[in-house]
Amino acid sequence: MNDIRKIAFGAAALAAALAPSAVLADSIPMVSGLDILRTWNLVVLGDLDSTSEVEGKTWVGGNLTGSSSNYQISGSVDNSNGVSGLTVVGDVTGNIKNLNNGSGAIVGGNVASGFNLNGGTQTVLVGGSISNTNVNSNVVQSGLGASDPAFVQNLSQQKSLITTSTQELSYTLGQMAATDTVTISGNRATFTATPGADGTAVFNITAAQLDSVGEISFDTGGADTVIVNVSGKAITLNDNFLGDASGLGENVIWNFPEAEELSLSTAWKGSVLAPHANARTGNYIEGSAVFGSLDQDGEMHVGTFAGGWDPSGDPHSGSTSGGSTSGGTDVPEPGMLLLFGLGLGGLALMVRRRRALVG
Repeated sequence: MNDIRKIAFGAAALAAALAPSAVLADSIPMVSGLDILRTWNLVVLGDLDSTSEVEGKTWVGGNLTGSSSNYQISGSVDNSNGVSGLTVVGDVTGNIKNLNNGSGAIVGGNVASGFNLNGGTQTVLVGGSISNTNVNSNVVQSGLGASDPAFVQNLSQQKSLITTSTQELSYTLGQMAATDTVTISGNRATFTATPGADGTAVFNITAAQLDSVGEISFDTGGADTVIVNVSGKAITLNDNFLGDASGLGENVIWNFPEAEELSLSTAWKGSVLAPHANARTGNYIEGSAVFGSLDQDGEMHVGTFAGGWDPSGDPHSGSTSGGSTSGGTDVPEPGMLLLFGLGLGGLALMVRRRRALVG
């Protein structure tokens, strides 16, 4: 009977150790497809070197460095979905980073730069160590990589999902047939969308065509989602938008599926999807943006993507937590049952060996 109790106790302890923390499960949502653009103002799959600011939420799959930078500076950002204002899978170094409006942060590695926690009570979860941060009335937990195995596992799973999903999304959009044609006259490119029954319109142009103009006139025609596919490996964004182009980021996606290098020097209107590109921004983007890596000297403004269309043809569900959401690839839950079974089997084997020795 004592042996059975020991097995049961050991199994319960193992299950508790392997089970994901409820707090961490809520804090590290598994988001995919276009929901990534709807959730984050800026997504960088690799490293982010920033001297600037992001009005909305930021996700970084590598390390965050650079001089002092600011995150979630807009008071209009919705915190009710539980997504932290700043997520960094790697380390945070350089000068101190400012977290605003109760944004909070999740960091998989160490925070050497420190955080200024401004406006509202914030929750900061850190896998390694954190320094140069005044906790005050905020909640700051460090060392989670050692104390809670689910912390690193969930972040790793989230990175894999976001990386794969954005790259697949860019490829899928890039394969769509054009429904409209851009008109180029002199120094101006005119985009006049005529959305179909599903509310979408698609333009396909080359980097050379975009380079040939300096002005852009854009009319969404009331479309829910307009996709502008731009082919080419080297992209230069230095065009001026004419008229009132505010709000384009909520419905227009500039997709660069082949881009390896991207340079931006003028204020850009519309969300940018360039998951393979090493990017440098010297001016602001109004909309969501996804880059492979980023040297950021220009601000990211809200007006994040809000279109309801989805490549799968299903209506956007609006979910940003739990399992995989619309437009992406489902990711299986970690093999907790398998690990639990192996652990239980190991405990039983130990008991048998002990009985054999006693006998």
